[in-house]
Formats: sequence, structure tokens, C-alpha cells
Amino acid sequence: MPMAMRFKVVPEDFVVEERARLSLSPGGAYAVYRVRKRGVTTLQVQERLAAALGVPKSAVVFPALKDKDAVAVQYACIRGAGPEHLTGAGFSAELVGRCARPLSPRDLEGNRFTVVLRDLTAGEVEHIRARLEQAARFGVPNYFDIQRFGSYAPKGGFVGKRILQRDAEGALRAYLTQPLAGDPPRVRAFKVFARGHWGDWPLLFERAPRPSNFRSVLTFLRDHPEDFRRALNLIPARLLSLFLSAYQSFLWNRMAGRYLRGKLEAWGLPFASIQVLGEELPVHRELPDGLLRALSRTDIPLLHHRARFEDPDVAVLAEAVLAEEGLSQRDLKARLLERAYLSRGTRPLLTFPQEASALGAGEDELFPGRRKLTLAFSLPPGCYATLVLKALAV
Repeated sequence: MPMAMRFKVVPEDFVVEERARLSLSPGGAYAVYRVRKRGVTTLQVQERLAAALGVPKSAVVFPALKDKDAVAVQYACIRGAGPEHLTGAGFSAELVGRCARPLSPRDLEGNRFTVVLRDLTAGEVEHIRARLEQAARFGVPNYFDIQRFGSYAPKGGFVGKRILQRDAEGALRAYLTQPLAGDPPRVRAFKVFARGHWGDWPLLFERAPRPSNFRSVLTFLRDHPEDFRRALNLIPARLLSLFLSAYQSFLWNRMAGRYLRGKLEAWGLPFASIQVLGEELPVHRELPDGLLRALSRTDIPLLHHRARFEDPDVAVLAEAVLAEEGLSQRDLKARLLERAYLSRGTRPLLTFPQEASALGAGEDELFPGRRKLTLAFSLPPGCYATLVLKALAV
């Protein structure tokens, strides 16, 4: 059983610093800022920076999103001039130079994490120290963690799956009626109302939060009450892409977990499990040299309609996982959508925390009689520190 450790009790318990390759040029068209935020989302900072600079939100570019419940240092850029310093609710920004083009995810090298784990026993502290050494040497499964699945509705499932099933009305119904974990109260209240008045587009338009994309979709449906496909395409492309990537990541986790489980069982190796979105996913502790070499070179494809499988075991798993979902590979093209697509590429099966160290343990001032432990490690882009922490606890 995983231990009941706590992290992110306060934002300072989870500090992430983005590492980037900045090609600075004094005459570049874009101002580059180093942004420090606390207790707010990257998208909120984007809005506040845009307001402070008097530019559209789209003019402020962040190459990656960072957790709200943390202290994060990350980079942003804006076309044109900007002041040396900016501050606002939950953030500060310092000009570090200029660049010739906007920043993109390709400019990121990874993230450095400093994390305080709380509410531990002395034995659990020693367990985590030992597991951190194992993780650095033998890696941890590179699963997507729960942050990736913010668009999953416990009662409605994945909007992205409905899109791939070409169920435009079902996708819209999920979007407009299924509460999500991050919804503010007014949005939750509207979704409950919409669930009971589905199809009454004029009434739903009147009740929709202001401002919101719901109103754009419902304006169209008032005039075209059964054109669900075109209404679906009025949802911002960025959001539609998130819906698709969440479901694609869920499929990847299931496929990667089964692949790893099969290898561990074939070698007769013990393993523990963690849960992500209800999926029981295997976590190894140590690996023999031969299997370590093989798994550290293994990449699992992100499923899409043209994905290719070099490993026949992965191909068999992909077909089985899709069949369980009532899909085949040819369904993995978002034919309903005009401006959003499933990602292509692969993801390493394992990730290896770098520069990993236990910085110190002590009495936990927030949980009297218990211990706390501070860890530091670095991960490549797209890997989840929270997943690593869960793996250390088993």
C-alpha cells in the first residue's frame, strides 16, 4: 500500500523551475521574461500580464503550463517592448532579454523540482530516501499523472473519446453539462441547469456564464439547433486539443502499464502499483541489467490513426486497448474537428530523475509528531514530478 504522505500542503512545498535554452538577441522582436508565480495558474498569469501590458492575451506566449498549487519559475515572451519589471496578483516578472522568435516547447530542457514531503514516519523517510536512489538508477514509469486529465468528467468520461466516436452531440453535451474538477461555482451551477434543460438553447443562452465560450456555442445552436458538428468547432481549438490529448494520454498509460507489467512478470520480478484515474499501473523498484537496458530504450507511441509499431508486442497491446474502448486505429482521427488533432510521436516508457538528492529531514511543524523530507530532482519536459513522488511512496 502506498504511504499516506502529503505534498503541496502549502505552495512553497512544491517549487518548480523551468530550464530553457534561450537564444537571446539584443535586436530581437520579442521581449523575454522570467516569471515567478505562486498559487495561480499559468493561464491566469497570461491574462494578467496581457492586461498590464495592454495587449491581447494571445500576444503573451508561455511555452508550458505549470501547476497552480506551487511556486513556479517559468519563461514567457511578448512581441515588442516591455518594462524591466512587472508585478501583479500572484506573480512577478523580470525582463531577461530579447529573442528573434516566440518561445516554444522546443526551447525547454526540463524542470528542476524542490519538494517537501510531509506527515511521514521516520521509517517512511528512510524508505523514500532509498527509493529515490533506486529511481535515479532504474527509472520510474513515465505515466501521465492526474493533471493531464482535468477535462475528464467522472460521470461523463472523456470528451475526446466522444469526438473520436464522431458523436458531436455527445461531445457537446459533455462539454456543456458535465462538471469538471476545476470548474468555478457559477460554471458548475450552469452545467447542472443545462443537464436538465438540454435542447432549450435560448434558455441555456440566457443562463450561460458571462463571459464564456458557452455563449458562443449556444448562440449558434439557437439558430442551428441540430448542427452539433459546427457548434462543436466553435469551442476554442486549444481546448479541443486538450480534450483529445487527455484521452490519448489515458490510452498511453493503459498501454504502457500493460507492456511494463508483461515484461516484469516475464522476468519474475516483483512490482507495486499506483492509481491514476482509476487505472492500476505497475511500478518497479529494481531491474536486472538486461531488462534495464531494454526498457530504457523503449518508446511507446502516442496512438493516432497513422501510428506505427516497431515492437509487435506494443502493436498487439494497442489493438486490445482500443478494442476495449470500442475503437480501432482508423477511428483515431478527429474527423469532426477542423482545427484540432491528436498528437503524433512517442513517449519514453521510463524516465530517470537527474541530480536527485534528499536535502534533509526534520520535524514537521505542520503535523506535530511527524517528519518531513525535502527532495530535489530534475526531469525532462513532459514528465510529472507528482508521478515520481507517488512511485517513491510504494
